[in-house]
Amino acid sequence: MRFIIMHKTEPRWEAGAIPDAELIARVGKLMGEFMKSGTLLGGEGLRASSQGVRLRFSGGERTVTKGPFTPSNELPAGFTLVRTASLDEAMHWASRFAGIVGDVEIDIRPVTEPWDIGMVPVPSELPTRRYMLLYKADAASESGRPRPAEQRAKISRLFEEMSSAGVLLTNIGLQPSEQGKRYTFKGGRHTVVDGPFAESKELIAGYVMFRAQSLEEAAEWASRYGVAVGAHEVDLRVLEEAG
Repeated sequence: MRFIIMHKTEPRWEAGAIPDAELIARVGKLMGEFMKSGTLLGGEGLRASSQGVRLRFSGGERTVTKGPFTPSNELPAGFTLVRTASLDEAMHWASRFAGIVGDVEIDIRPVTEPWDIGMVPVPSELPTRRYMLLYKADAASESGRPRPAEQRAKISRLFEEMSSAGVLLTNIGLQPSEQGKRYTFKGGRHTVVDGPFAESKELIAGYVMFRAQSLEEAAEWASRYGVAVGAHEVDLRVLEEAG
């Protein structure tokens, strides 16, 4: 099975703080263990929402809100990672996706690169940048109902076009939150709540994806991940099957 652990942002990250050496070392150690286990599928951090935009599509109309975002319902249904020349280009592809699926809310934020947090020098030329296009959950996605066949076919063709254009990096769908767990960390302890999650008021700060034999095995990684990143809240979710 494939899983994702998503940790939530805090005011310091939204203010543009850079992780200190201790935090980077702690997370690096855990990621090294993931890699050694052969289960790691990927992981990224996200820049502050002030560097992004929120797109709301309703009745064929698009509303654009520049960051920072005021958290509302931040429960994700999935996301697409793209590499584009600009935020406007990322918005273009997000709008194409919304034109297929209908009413949806999509947050677009830059992915954190090593030079963003001072780990390496800034490259002399940056023709493109990675962005996350995160689309929010609704009653349909939380029910687990598959999209209509015609809609799935149109999405598949769009992704093929994006791949041909060198834009698409990956697309990830999440199973309903009823299959997940939410961890809250406080005072060196953590509590666990089983899904479904009615809502989430916290923005995502980053994530790691991996394989595990069971939800119980994945839960062990989730509790360790929360401690490593110093998060106050972490969600463990099951990913949709690839393909």
